[in-house]
Amino acid sequence: MNTVNRPFRKKDAMQLVTGQPVYMDDLVPADCLIVKLLRSPHANAIVKSIDTAVAKKVPGIEAIFTWEDVPQDARRYTQAGQTYPEASPYDRLLIDRHVRFVGDVVAIVAGKDDKCVDKALKLIKVAYEVLEPVLDYHTAKDNPILVHPEDNWESLCPVGADNKRNLCAHDECSDGDIDGVLADCDIVIDHVYHTKACQQAMMETFRTYCSIDLYGRLNVLSSTQIVFHARRIIANALHIPKSMVRVTKPRIGGGFGAKQTAVCEVYPAFVTWKTKKPSKLIFTREESQIASTPRHEMEIHLRLGADRDGTIRGLDLYTLSNTGAYGEHGPTTVGLSGHKSIPLYGRAEAFRFTYDVVYTNHMSAGAYRGYGATQGLFAVESAVNELAAKLHMDPFKLREMNIVKEGQVMPAYYGAVNTSCALDRCLAKVHEMINWDEKYPCRDMGNGKIRAVGMGMAMQGSGISGMDVGSATLKVNDEGFYTLLIGAADMGTGCDTTLAQIAAEVLECDLDNITVFGADTDTSPYDSGSYASSTTYITGKAVEKCALKLRSQICKLGAQLLDCSENDVEFDGKTVFASADPSKSVSLSDIATASMFGHDIPLEVTETHMSPLSPPPYMVGAAEVEVDTETGEVKLLEFDACVDCGTPINPNLTRVQAEGGILQGIGMTLTENVTYDQRGWPMENSFMQYKIPTRVDVGKIRVEFENSYEPNGPFGAKSIGEVVINTPLPAISDAICNAIGTRFYELPITPEKIAMAVAETEGAVG
Repeated sequence: MNTVNRPFRKKDAMQLVTGQPVYMDDLVPADCLIVKLLRSPHANAIVKSIDTAVAKKVPGIEAIFTWEDVPQDARRYTQAGQTYPEASPYDRLLIDRHVRFVGDVVAIVAGKDDKCVDKALKLIKVAYEVLEPVLDYHTAKDNPILVHPEDNWESLCPVGADNKRNLCAHDECSDGDIDGVLADCDIVIDHVYHTKACQQAMMETFRTYCSIDLYGRLNVLSSTQIVFHARRIIANALHIPKSMVRVTKPRIGGGFGAKQTAVCEVYPAFVTWKTKKPSKLIFTREESQIASTPRHEMEIHLRLGADRDGTIRGLDLYTLSNTGAYGEHGPTTVGLSGHKSIPLYGRAEAFRFTYDVVYTNHMSAGAYRGYGATQGLFAVESAVNELAAKLHMDPFKLREMNIVKEGQVMPAYYGAVNTSCALDRCLAKVHEMINWDEKYPCRDMGNGKIRAVGMGMAMQGSGISGMDVGSATLKVNDEGFYTLLIGAADMGTGCDTTLAQIAAEVLECDLDNITVFGADTDTSPYDSGSYASSTTYITGKAVEKCALKLRSQICKLGAQLLDCSENDVEFDGKTVFASADPSKSVSLSDIATASMFGHDIPLEVTETHMSPLSPPPYMVGAAEVEVDTETGEVKLLEFDACVDCGTPINPNLTRVQAEGGILQGIGMTLTENVTYDQRGWPMENSFMQYKIPTRVDVGKIRVEFENSYEPNGPFGAKSIGEVVINTPLPAISDAICNAIGTRFYELPITPEKIAMAVAETEGAVG
């Protein structure tokens, strides 16, 4: 292959490192209205009255909107970026009289500048009827206090939702006699695992600019992963035709799933639609911390049964997920906690997976890289590590005995066949990379310092099977260069480059000969969006199909120019020539010119792709840590990982994706934490309190690949974006356990927790 599986530099790399690219706020006119939101100080309350008269008199204020400007009996909507009909319930109004978390929207203020808007926000007088909130998700289900008591709440899909029970979703599935199998097992690991909510913390906060075009349509420029879903969400929220909304995406300064939810788009859209004036809303970092879409807090009760020889026979997993005040992504994230953890163990005789997703008066949760699999894999992999310790068996050997193999049917993965898998080779590679036999389980370095290692495995998916749709348009331009139009959103991942590589491989051209443009609901072909690890596998396959079809069209027009049959010509990327006489040829440039004059063979093609399968990528990771037993401080010395993502289209970009995901997993394990006080106030409203790791906080991160070949992906590719965040959680937590002898079932594992565990152990010994 000339282009695929080669480490080409990212198309926009030089522009990025020289500071040339522009983002949303760089494209906005200076005289647009500034939009800001008045937020609720109460976790659960009814707005009894709101007085905006004085605030409206502030010079420069254009408009103030409250619940009185939004029909309270109108149809509700969801802000989740999902294919219609969405699994997430329709439980929002643009401004609701009933506020459901600290930070919920009470009023929208628009004015000529920040100063006047800030002043007006302070002058709005609100009287609340404060209600008792539901703050403990353990007691939310069937609680007499309802987060959504309204009658116009609705669920479009049968996900087991019932707003009169504070239930956003419920389901149970199984295979085999799990109770009988567990009763017959020699060892049963039975624990509850708790993962807190955590923030995506992307560099660019949520932001949107809106204007009215010359046709009276609402034009939305937003930092979003989901232009087509955003169009529907905005139209539903404003109750206007979708034909009146256009959504485009500029360069995005990171998303990680947060921008799969339309967190901010509807508010400036409402302002602009009402006033017919351009407006913009930019979330502060504080707003992004207290009123965004963090990872779902989950509590997972796992029972894992095995025989004394190490054979894992059954897994019984129950997940309780806290969706917060609204149901965005609640019904869909929870499924991955079981469906993308249990199938790792292909020899298991039985499984059961049950879940409840409940409403509370906390900030609404949403999509975050890993999307529920992260939480489930922490539980399952931690349990397997504990099983290895009980059996005095090496965790690598235990997994080698039990892992799913290529060709196996995976009952817990919707009955799908494992079509490509190099998990066994990933295990062997990481074992070698970290020098496991020499370091396992721990080494006393003296002076209270202990070094230890731990490991874990992961799987994810490649798009949402049978649902996600990717599309691509390719056209030949003057002089024979190509334009690739996509609806997928590059968030800094380099998908523009990756997709161009796929097209260039088929068309046998230089990468620079392909210009990529997207995403725009008016001009891009429909694409579900950049989420669920779908871009390379789904949209990439659409690009491959599109390029093959365009190649055929080039040959057809070339044959016409050569006055011969299409079957008698070939294309080498530069010329179409007669198979029997290569000297008889016509250049691509001449073919492009001919298509524009006197010929009716179009050199523009659109193709769409959907896959009934979502082949999992696999990953193995191992961590070496140094624990200071006196302070509880953990230093990550080394993290080694090996990923099976099929054929890496661009190994450089794939490696960077893995390194970034590992860093986020490290943060989730050790430092990142979303907590609330007794009133429901979020405690971490800035990066002073919310600790994300930086590059200097971690040691050496090394990533290698063991390639399988996925027959359903473009050139054998699967996904990479999400699987990479999942292994640090069990690997680091097990390394800490190997260092101090205490196993943690709740994240994050802070120095305080470690120091207290060491003190308790020493006290017990003393």
